[in-house]
Amino acid sequence: MSNTTFTKHINLADARLGSKVIFVTDDWFAAADRMLQPEAPVWKEGVFDDNGKWMDGWESRRKRVEGYDHAVVRLGVAGIIKGVNIDTAFFTGNFPPSASLEACFCPQGEPAENTDWTELLGAVSLNGDSQHLHPINSDQPWTHIRLNIYPDGGVARLKVHGIPHLDWSAISTDQEIDLAAALSGGRALSCSNEHYGTMSNILNPGRGINMGDGWETARRRTPGNDWVIVALGHPGEINRIVVDTLHFKGNYPDSCSIQAAFVKGGTDDQIETQSLFWKELLPSQKLEMHQEHSFAEEINTLGPITHIRLNIFPDGGVSRLRLFGNIAAKG
Repeated sequence: MSNTTFTKHINLADARLGSKVIFVTDDWFAAADRMLQPEAPVWKEGVFDDNGKWMDGWESRRKRVEGYDHAVVRLGVAGIIKGVNIDTAFFTGNFPPSASLEACFCPQGEPAENTDWTELLGAVSLNGDSQHLHPINSDQPWTHIRLNIYPDGGVARLKVHGIPHLDWSAISTDQEIDLAAALSGGRALSCSNEHYGTMSNILNPGRGINMGDGWETARRRTPGNDWVIVALGHPGEINRIVVDTLHFKGNYPDSCSIQAAFVKGGTDDQIETQSLFWKELLPSQKLEMHQEHSFAEEINTLGPITHIRLNIFPDGGVSRLRLFGNIAAKG
């Protein structure tokens, strides 16, 4: 796995999912919960509070005794962790020289003193004002993570990318579920352009907060159309589609269509070329500004699928995409 592949998975430590710092050894200069915020960290020139320079992240005091600082985070959703991004943006003379990551599985409550922690990432070197992306080889779900910084300092953002823990064996084939949702394991794999908004936003829970909480392409000045490819969390048959253009008023797509396929084997980086020849799941549909569009009768019957390609014509912004259906029969 490359150093960036895992970032296509949802950030399990996102505060929007309910992730929260439940214990921290010290956050004198900057509250630890700040590092779980979804927005990119910012620098505020000349802004100070009672404890010192205001920083957008977690920052502990300079340690004058033996030991190191750490923060325990309850993930908003339990999941299998595939990688971590430790971001020290704007921390230049006050970043930790190194850090490590541990995890535990406590589905019924919080970790206790006798809880067993598993090391997912051994101590790695950190640089100031930098992102540190590290893949993690783990196949079991976790509910809590512990970020250790040696010996002290500041971390702007902590992103823990992974696959939400979902017991598919407990979901019947007649139960409707959004198979593309990030919380169902859906992933945005690639797109033609994401100049203004990130492609993965369209799979996030809830409706968009603003235009920045969606996927928006640059204005197209050449022939063609924009698109995004999504891997479903589980193979299934789609019976209802929702395309939401909330907040997009002068920049929504004129129309959209969706192609789909059942992909066997292959890797994510091979999907883009294959998608050119996928069958049509949803024929071209006109879109309107700032509203949800629901389609059911318009959907073509293709049987179970694993991937879709949303085409928008010619460009513009989409807030959310929902693909409701039933999982394919097991075995």
